[in-house]
Amino acid sequence: MLASIREQFETIFREDPAAKSRLEIVLCYPGFHAILLHRLAHKLFRSGVPIIPRVISQISRLFTGIEIHPGAQIGRRFFIDHGMGVV
Repeated sequence: MLASIREQFETIFREDPAAKSRLEIVLCYPGFHAILLHRLAHKLFRSGVPIIPRVISQISRLFTGIEIHPGAQIGRRFFIDHGMGVV
């Protein structure tokens, strides 16, 4: 999972011209936060853990404004920029 997080992080830094620093991505990119929380929720969902993946998804939605169902499959380098209200 750490390799996935690192790859996501590097993709954003490389592809988004607005990203000025890695610290900015970690602190100020709700799309990055939503995808990280989704990857955790998805892993638990696929493992058959009840309820917790949906709770993580809801916390992510409240925190970022981006809703991704725990069962959704997203690609390795998927990036959400300006994601407020994305479902």
